[in-house]
Amino acid sequence: MIELDETDRLILRELVEDATQSASALGRKLGLSQPATWRRVRRLYDTGVIKGQRLDLDRERLGFGVSVFLGVKLATKGRVSLEDFERAVSAIPEVQSVEHILGVFDYRLRVVARDISDFERVLRRRIMTLPGVGDVEANVLLSEERRPGPIG
Repeated sequence: MIELDETDRLILRELVEDATQSASALGRKLGLSQPATWRRVRRLYDTGVIKGQRLDLDRERLGFGVSVFLGVKLATKGRVSLEDFERAVSAIPEVQSVEHILGVFDYRLRVVARDISDFERVLRRRIMTLPGVGDVEANVLLSEERRPGPIG
């Protein structure tokens, strides 16, 4: 774990809100020079604290009005490797994330679809036909409050 001071944490909080900020704009907000800000941001990248930048797409505007979290329990552990399942499920474009978890289910998937009937099609034709899939539990997302992760 890397040691972060208060200025590093402030930089991270600002970048979580808007990762497109320039070092000079960020420095002005925090009372730092552009070169000092740039060095700190570069160090956060170089040490792996910041892994990259991502676009936050509006799924509804793109036509995907339904998000579903699927709990997937593999029925044939041992006969189908976890890597085989992960590779196969990751190839499905509607599957936005694949998380290997501990608990009742082996995996948690986030699946997007145009509507419920489209989700049913993805579930029946793509996910349930994957090797090793056993029990599946679906939870439809009603609303989402996004909060940045802990930068204590």
